[in-house]
Formats: sequence, C-alpha cells, structure tokens
Amino acid sequence: MTDRFLHDDVLLTTATSRQLYHDVAAALPIVDVHTHLSAEDIESDRVWSTLDELWLSADHYKWRAMRLAGVPEDLITGDVDPWERFRAWAATMPRLVRNPLYVWTHLELRRVFGIDTVLDASSAKEIWDEANRLLPSLSARRQLAMFRVEVIATTDDPGDGLDAHRRLADEAADLRMVPTFRPDQAHTLLAEPAAWNAWADRLADTERNTITDLESLLACLTSAHARFAALGCRASDHGLACLPDRPRDPAFADNVVRAASNGRAATDEEREVVILEVVSLAAHLAFSDDSVLQLHLGPLRNVSPRLMDRVGRDAGADVIGDARQAPGLARFLGDLERAGTLPRTVLYNVNPADNALLAAIAGAYARPGVAGLVQWGPAWWFNDTIDGIRRQLDDLGQIGQIGGFIGMLTDSRSLLSMTRHELFRRIFCDWLGREVEAGLIPADPDLLATLVRDVSVENARAFFGFDAT
Repeated sequence: MTDRFLHDDVLLTTATSRQLYHDVAAALPIVDVHTHLSAEDIESDRVWSTLDELWLSADHYKWRAMRLAGVPEDLITGDVDPWERFRAWAATMPRLVRNPLYVWTHLELRRVFGIDTVLDASSAKEIWDEANRLLPSLSARRQLAMFRVEVIATTDDPGDGLDAHRRLADEAADLRMVPTFRPDQAHTLLAEPAAWNAWADRLADTERNTITDLESLLACLTSAHARFAALGCRASDHGLACLPDRPRDPAFADNVVRAASNGRAATDEEREVVILEVVSLAAHLAFSDDSVLQLHLGPLRNVSPRLMDRVGRDAGADVIGDARQAPGLARFLGDLERAGTLPRTVLYNVNPADNALLAAIAGAYARPGVAGLVQWGPAWWFNDTIDGIRRQLDDLGQIGQIGGFIGMLTDSRSLLSMTRHELFRRIFCDWLGREVEAGLIPADPDLLATLVRDVSVENARAFFGFDAT
C-alpha cells in the first residue's frame, strides 16, 4: 500500500483546493502576530545544541502529552540526559495519532530537517542523530528565513528592557521583530504580594519611577507602552478567564494596589477591579496610537497543585474554562464605544462553545473607515486543531466576514511551529474549494486568490499596521 502520510496534497480534497494552495498560498510570507518566542534567541541568532533543547525544553503541549502517556516528571521537566527525554517523547508518539501534535511533529521534521521517517521508539536514535547533525546550520534566523517569516511579534512584560529588540532594530535586518505589551502580572500576581512587589519594583526601575498606588502603576505602564511603541509594538495582549461584569471603580482599585504594596494579598473580587483598570488603560493607549487590543479569553490556569508546586506556572496544566464571556465583554466594549475610544480589538476564545458568541459580539461594533474594528481572532490553543479551524471558518463565514479574517498565528515557544501556518493555509484552501464545489462560492480565480492572500497574510499586515518589508 502506498504511504499517503503527509503527501503533497494532504488536506486538499478538490482540484480548486490544490490549485489555490500550490499556486497561491504556498509561497506567501508569514506575518505572525502572536508568539511566545524568545527575542534574545532571535536577535542572537541562537544555535541549539540538541533537538531536545530546541523542541522539548519549553513546550508545555509536549509535556502534557508525555504525562498523559505516563512518562515520569523527571524525564519531562527534570535535569536529565537530553537523549533520554527525547526518547521518551518519541515513545509517546504512537499514542498521539490524530492529535495535532502528531502532524505538527512530523511536518516540522520534514520541513526543517528533511526527515520523512515516522518518529517512534524504534526510529528515535536515527532521527536524533540526523537532526542534531543538521542543527549547527539551522540557527534561529535561518529557520525563520526558511519559513519566509516577514514579521514576528514576541510577547513581553512591561518591565522588560527590550534590549534584544533594540539591537535587532539597529541591525536593519530583513526580519522585523516587534514586542507585544503584556501587562497581566499587574493583576495576576496580586494574590502573591511578595511576587507582585518584585514585579512592580522591576517595572518601576525600568521606568525610573516608583509604584505605590494605582496612579503610579498606570503611569509606569503608560511609560512602558510608549517605550514598546518606539520599537514597533503594535499590540497589547491580555490573558483573562473573562472580563469582569462590573463597572470600573478606580478608588477601589487604588486601595487594592496600595494594600498589595504593603504586603496584603488581594481577593478575587479585588483583582477584578484592577483588571478593569489595567485593560482599560491598554485600550485607551491602543486607541491613541491606532494599535491593537488583544483579549485572550477563557482558560482556567494551573489546575494541578502537584505541577504548580513542582514545575510552576505554564507547565501544561491549563484547561478550558467555562466562565460566562458575554456580559463582561459586552459591557467593556460598550463602555469604550460610548466614550469614543474603542480601539482595533481581537478576541480569542479557548472554549469552542464560545465560537458563535465571539463571532456575533465582534460584529456588533464598527467605526466608519476601519474594516473589522473588532475581530474574532485565529483559532487559539485547544481550538487550533484541524477540525477546530474548520469549525471556526464555518462560523466566521456564516456569522462574520471571512474576507476580513486575520488568519493564523502560532502562539508558540518553538520556531519550528511556523509549520502551523502551512497547515492553516491548506485547511483554508480546502474550505474554499469545498464551498466552490458545493456551489456556494463562485469559481472565480481572482476572487479566490485574493481571499487566500488576504486571509493568509495581507489582513494581518494591514490590521496590525505592519508595512511590507
């Protein structure tokens, strides 16, 4: 039997799909508007020593899969021989058939290393040796060039000095790397006053200020945002279980910040009032410089006490939450619109049950002269599966405007994850081809090619304000 695994036309089920992908989508550059990549790795053009270092050291998706397979934690996040960790990952692979990790893993091996051998326990050593042999020639920027990455956005804390961004900008390199303003720790750490004060001191030192109350906190965040903007920042990003459904209360929030400065832990209710002040400030700043407010909504984080104690945050124990999204989000966006300061906004949901909700809310707000003022963003986290992306395209196509969609992002800590743009483009081209075959979209080559170019790269470039490089 001929092996069809990841063949050239994978996911492309119609003649139209194949033509659109191979003739239009495949050669397009990448504008990745949201990643968790290391700016230092990119600026320094890091060369990794082993495939474990590149692939497994920071990927909580893989950590989670290995735990589900019963792999001991020492082999996942412990200080062990890199080969032993990779061998444990390889042995996990046969259990992951149909999981996106299975396709991502093999597509990354093929596109970056030219390895088309299926990874499992028996092939692990062969793949390990060949990938490690090639790694010296696959530096960070070399990998990004292979994927034709034009713009890459990192995610950065306001207290970060952004030295790597500054050095790369001074190089006038072909690659454009921009920071993204992520002030979440201003509210997420309020329940841990020692950690919050350490964070606030770092921010204050960077901005040459002090933080003792809400006014000084917001002043430092405003100053940091201007510093980010000077280095090309075009968005802020906010990870929230949901937006609190309550009016703003700056006086209450000021009391909470003062209490945290004096070492008192905040309650959940107290954190909520600070969330609204921080995100409202970010929205105001985005409106002022015509940048983008990104709201990542829905996760329930760090649900495993065992992993929190042993590994810490972002260890693979975040899950889909079921908080009500509509009331707080509608109140927040409505208040901004009422004040005339609703910025370009992208909404992301981790719970697929909120798909239609976010598509509908996004369509309720508009500003003349701005296409898609509020966007339902790319399929995120537990939704960026093949079927999850298809569901989103169906919902967006029928509730919103598919022609204005900003496409795909990696949300990843691994450079190899740029292959996810290829998978998305294949799925999108197939979605269009099927709709043409069903008689629901005209078989107009110009219309279809424009849709592919716009959704793959042009809409993101225009919405975030990135000029072509």
